[in-house]
Amino acid sequence: MPPSPGLFYQVHFYLFGLLAIASALAFVTRKSPIAAALWLVSVMFNLAALYVMMDAHFVGAIQVLVYAGAIMVVFLFVVMLLNLGHADELSDIRGTWGRIAAGAVGLALLAQIMAMSRTRFLSVLQPPTNPVFGGPPDRGAIGTVAQPLFTEHLLAFELTSILLLTAIVGAVAVGKRKGANDT
Repeated sequence: MPPSPGLFYQVHFYLFGLLAIASALAFVTRKSPIAAALWLVSVMFNLAALYVMMDAHFVGAIQVLVYAGAIMVVFLFVVMLLNLGHADELSDIRGTWGRIAAGAVGLALLAQIMAMSRTRFLSVLQPPTNPVFGGPPDRGAIGTVAQPLFTEHLLAFELTSILLLTAIVGAVAVGKRKGANDT
């Protein structure tokens, strides 16, 4: 008896989810910025697979093309321009207060995600009905992609943007620190 399609979907959903989490953990624990960027590419590919499994094929393709492709190339150019040196010279160890602050921010984000998943706040974001025809408004080609992206997949979209913003702030902080030591 072949396995049911639901079981196949569940197994692969959890597989890609666990791979994305493991890659994200490897991303934040690497000393080498190049290795960290490659782990981030792995996270992006796993997220694209999850988008495809949720029938958001266009968003999955854009995830690979834009984030795993173009944005990561830009990050690697920034790392090369900063001339960070060897991985042995870099220290990923932070002080106790930094770890406490990071843990508090992580717990706050986790609590926020838990609260959002328990409520149905996304129903507020549904578009109004078309006043002329009484049905849903004509969304066009972009609206067809934007509607599920900003309603059903809003959490994943926002988490990706927060991840990219954090990476940019980190690159600026490392570049500023490196520039202060040169003078």
